[in-house]
Amino acid sequence: MKLVFNSNHDKNPQRRGKEPADGQVSKTMGQDDAFIRIRHVDKFFGSFQALDDVSLDIRLGQKIVICGPSGSGKSTAIRCINRLEAHDAGEIAIDGVRIDDSAAARRVLRNNVGMVFQQFNLFPHLSILDNLTLGPVRARGMPPAEARSLAEYYLERVRIPEQIDKFPGQLSGGQQQRVAIARALCMEPKIMLFDEPTSALDPEMIAEVLEVIEELAGSGMTMICVTHEMGFAGHVADQMVFMDHGRIVEMAPPKQFFSAPESERCQTFLRQILRH
Repeated sequence: MKLVFNSNHDKNPQRRGKEPADGQVSKTMGQDDAFIRIRHVDKFFGSFQALDDVSLDIRLGQKIVICGPSGSGKSTAIRCINRLEAHDAGEIAIDGVRIDDSAAARRVLRNNVGMVFQQFNLFPHLSILDNLTLGPVRARGMPPAEARSLAEYYLERVRIPEQIDKFPGQLSGGQQQRVAIARALCMEPKIMLFDEPTSALDPEMIAEVLEVIEELAGSGMTMICVTHEMGFAGHVADQMVFMDHGRIVEMAPPKQFFSAPESERCQTFLRQILRH
């Protein structure tokens, strides 16, 4: 991952260069091997600036963990990657396609990006099988029999194949989150986004979900994970990204990040979070 800091931050996006044509990416977007490219991204909620000049590159196969205090912009950052939130300035591109409201952007997101949320967001009135096959059948036109085979494969991979005919309300929180992971995998994305996937779980259920995510990471899946689980982060991440007040403050490999953080703000954060 290449991290880009802009010391002369300009709030006027018109001064950052001419906008490229729809669906295309400006020539300043970054290195050729970056699958996700983020440049000078700002995001506002009213007068509150949630993201402030965020720029970074992510290559296929990387495992990125984003951490920071509440309100630092972590979840907003990955929600902007998936276009669940529209950024107000700057550029985001995936596989060379600029992420906006265009049909090209919708296609690249549907074909490349899966997301697992804090809440499980399963359809309570549908069986686990139907939750998993709905996307492949409706969005990709996959035959139901093929979609079922895919669902069975990913339920096996997240270690709950026996739950296929149950409904979400019959499962524990940890099982429901594993179903949510399997549902995202059924769309066969190249990148998985995890937005604090264990924050809604009881403590005894956290380990089972983190083990599944760790196994996915070991298989080579590209991941961007927002989490406060620092032990997990140290095992899984290629790079740690620390955010505060909407900005990327520090980035480093886990060993360096945890043993010798450079910024005073990151040092304080780690002292507080590792104390518990």
